[in-house]
Amino acid sequence: MRNDSRLSRMLHVLLHMARHADPFTSEQIARMLGTNPVVVRRTMAGLKQAGFVSSEKGHGGGWRLCCDLGSVTLLDVHRAVGGPHIFAIGNTSTEPQCAVEKVVNAALDDALAQAEALLVARLGAITLGDLARDFDTVCVERGYADKS
Repeated sequence: MRNDSRLSRMLHVLLHMARHADPFTSEQIARMLGTNPVVVRRTMAGLKQAGFVSSEKGHGGGWRLCCDLGSVTLLDVHRAVGGPHIFAIGNTSTEPQCAVEKVVNAALDDALAQAEALLVARLGAITLGDLARDFDTVCVERGYADKS
């Protein structure tokens, strides 16, 4: 899984886990994401280490959600599966000799720092519980579930 898609893919998995009582195997998650079970296990290990999921081996085993959705933010999940960098872009040279490159780097560094601060704040303000509520609302609006 590419780093830029890891957060959205794991959020997808976590929300599915929140709506199903049975555990998900790495193979099931891999099919859901179109990737390899080994990649899933490696990524899920970060979520397990953070205390968001647990795993059980053997028949009937798999990955289970084990956290309060309202207390886990998107930033928490990002840090568990992909952090610490928010952006994969940046300067190629940290000590440029060219004055033009030095000025360009400074401008880009400032813009990226501001963008990262804004994104970190927003990701830290949205919880898995917020996403689950939004998902439930969409399901009701589309007639997929009766939430009354």
